[in-house]
Amino acid sequence: MRFNLDGLDVYFPYDRIYLEQYEYMKALKQTLDAGGHCLLEMPTGTGKTVCLLSLITSYQMAKPDCGKLVYCTRTVPEMNSVMEELGTVLQYRSEQMRLDREAASAAGAAVPQPQSGEAASSAMDIEEAAGSNADARTSARQSPGRKRKRVYGPKKTKEGDRSNMGPSRCEGGAGGSGALALCLSSRRNMCIHQRVLRESDREGIDAACRSMTAPWALERAKKQQQGGSSNASPVETCAYYDTFMAAGEATSMPSGVYDLEELKKWGEGKGWCPYYLTRQAINHASVLVFNYQYMLDPKVAKMVSKELESESIIVFDEAHNIDSVCIEAFSVTIQSRHLEQATRSLGRLTSEINRVKASDSARLQAEYQNLVNGLVDQGLLDAAPSEVGLASNVLAPDVIAESVPGNIRRAEHFVAFMKKIVEHLKARLRTVTGPRGGVTSETPLAFLHRMVTTTSLEAKPLKFAYSRLSSLLRTLQVPNLDEFNALTDVADFASLVSTYSEGLPRFAIIMEPTVEGGPDPGIQLACLDSSLAIAPLFKRFGSVVITSGTLSPIDLYPKLLQFEPCISASFNMSTFRPCIHPLVITRGSDQLPVSTKFQDRGDMGVVRNYGTMMVELCSAIPDGVVAFFTSYSYMESIISEWDGMGIMRQLTKSKLVFIETKDVVETTLALDNYRRACDSGRGAVFLSVARGKVSEGINFDRHYGRAVIMFGVPFQYTLSHILRARLEYLQTQYQIREQDFLNFDALRQASQCVGRVIRSKIDYGLMIFADARYNRHDKRSKLPQWILQFLGDGQLNLSTDTAIGQVKHFLRIMAQPVDQESLKQVLLTVEEVEGMVAPTNAIEDGPAS
Repeated sequence: MRFNLDGLDVYFPYDRIYLEQYEYMKALKQTLDAGGHCLLEMPTGTGKTVCLLSLITSYQMAKPDCGKLVYCTRTVPEMNSVMEELGTVLQYRSEQMRLDREAASAAGAAVPQPQSGEAASSAMDIEEAAGSNADARTSARQSPGRKRKRVYGPKKTKEGDRSNMGPSRCEGGAGGSGALALCLSSRRNMCIHQRVLRESDREGIDAACRSMTAPWALERAKKQQQGGSSNASPVETCAYYDTFMAAGEATSMPSGVYDLEELKKWGEGKGWCPYYLTRQAINHASVLVFNYQYMLDPKVAKMVSKELESESIIVFDEAHNIDSVCIEAFSVTIQSRHLEQATRSLGRLTSEINRVKASDSARLQAEYQNLVNGLVDQGLLDAAPSEVGLASNVLAPDVIAESVPGNIRRAEHFVAFMKKIVEHLKARLRTVTGPRGGVTSETPLAFLHRMVTTTSLEAKPLKFAYSRLSSLLRTLQVPNLDEFNALTDVADFASLVSTYSEGLPRFAIIMEPTVEGGPDPGIQLACLDSSLAIAPLFKRFGSVVITSGTLSPIDLYPKLLQFEPCISASFNMSTFRPCIHPLVITRGSDQLPVSTKFQDRGDMGVVRNYGTMMVELCSAIPDGVVAFFTSYSYMESIISEWDGMGIMRQLTKSKLVFIETKDVVETTLALDNYRRACDSGRGAVFLSVARGKVSEGINFDRHYGRAVIMFGVPFQYTLSHILRARLEYLQTQYQIREQDFLNFDALRQASQCVGRVIRSKIDYGLMIFADARYNRHDKRSKLPQWILQFLGDGQLNLSTDTAIGQVKHFLRIMAQPVDQESLKQVLLTVEEVEGMVAPTNAIEDGPAS
């Protein structure tokens, strides 16, 4: 489909379009025209990704001065999915432009020449529908023989068909305009060197790569080749990196859409390193797809996204938890065992410094001179890609402008400086675990004052701790920087505390006898202001798009992120049948209320009612059922109780049972077996946890998820000292009441969980909220509008028996064949879209009264 949207020629690669897709793209265009930011909530399973890509790439083509599209995702599978959809969009546009050229040629007009020098000799077809969706400039649309029988969705590419990916074979390059689309991930996902890939984890792969590509490693290898010391062990370098560097300016990439697999394939064919090739090609790409961290985490953003033009369009997809991601980027946790590791790292640094002094003292002297000249002259802020291993989380303007303080310029002085910091932190933790210990919370200013008073250190050098450590590790030519993670955390902690100690306290320092993730005592520097990480993006880029299927209540995000969206909208789902059926179960079969409230969750009556509810639902619902609990501990306790009651044995009679654990490998295996059980017809139930990996990145479409059961309201642990500090900050600074934020956070998590069940208009599923609190208006009103539109009064305050009756009735209706004529009513044709545009334009262009 190709249509005009307020003067913009939009290339949409599918036959028809949903009403909410049209409204979504219209809101997007208004945002881009205004040069502002927006918050858009789009129902899950309605083609949000293709709308974003179609509208923004069409906008880029129409406005050459528009910058890059930077599409931020959460996971690698999501990244590959976006690239696949982008390949479909650009190939459709190429085909439409080819048809335009043919029509112009047939009419005797001048044929526009392709803009890309990389164009191939022939174009590739994407769908027969390309001709039927062209406008009046093509005659194919007028032929009744080309009408498609299947109208409710795009033609799916065959399994393994990757014709849209890689270097474009279309005339004019990808999209007919020579577009280049790249995705970027870690070395682990992009490396093609077999020796490096033998390493078992990310840290090992990074270390092996640096040992082969660092400038000092290349220099040693060069000296050996020129007849240097024959006694020294040979230095192994990466042939792919060497070839890439030797090619110099010739390392350009042809127009096309490159996901991770295509990048590795193309790099291997050229003999170039895909990771460093992509890092270099970023400046020439028109579309970039990578993880949130590449934009929000300053440590990574300074290396990757620092050269993006201000006209770039930034998209955060599935951004319902973006405030939490921002906070994590500026938070640091240090446990007592980390301090012991930091002490060992300092000892190793001392040994390395003494070794370098004896063998190459000029290297340390050169570093000292660079530090005298300042950070900018030293190159810490603009290091070569292969050298960058550490980047500061904070570089205030005064830190950049000044030279490093004299008392930490020499390597041995800096090591002594860091030892004092580590010993001070150890002493503070000892007071927490002592007989008079306990949880202690301080502001950065109070913590810094006590540190300076106790250790006699100056506050100013603390700001440079992270950058100074980065410089020293580079000078000492350390390949495995991950061995110094504990020490870098300490340096990061010191830099953040010193930089943000003045003014409004946007951090809290909390010391606890035990911290989450281990039994050891720890110090947590908790960021309280989520706008700290994302504010530079709002200021630097013209348009930032924050979108998800579960942003409700949407009015809280501008306060949390401190920005003013020019458009904030939540769209309903157009549907030809009630494909979603939410139910609120408040009572068990014995009419006793069910809830996971702290005072009720241990009640055996509630546990038994939940178990009976699960057994009866799994007996009535075919195929796959997914159940979410509020926490791992609650899930483990209730499964244990169910096992003692014999409920688990009854459950396995109707379905196989699989459980999510904290181990990623175990959970992945459980998911694979769950899908196999659903495919075989045996049926399965997957027990999972809200806020876990499964609730965020796994879709249970079609028979993999006919129902999602949400046991309880997934509130955060309200006794957490970090959460208490953040709630106090939100109340004081933004006037967000404690209960409002807790309800907002819990309901967006619940929405995210139940949203896993529906992924298209022809899909269907049950959303079961099993807690009496969902019956309250202040709770359920915070669910997304596209869920509330299906939630009638007859689906509230149900007992288990009544709910089972509604479940059977709903499944009986959904089991009927899809009515294609009814489906057409929610799918708009080109004529219908143009008919919607015309009245709008008439109103806008009418005479002023």
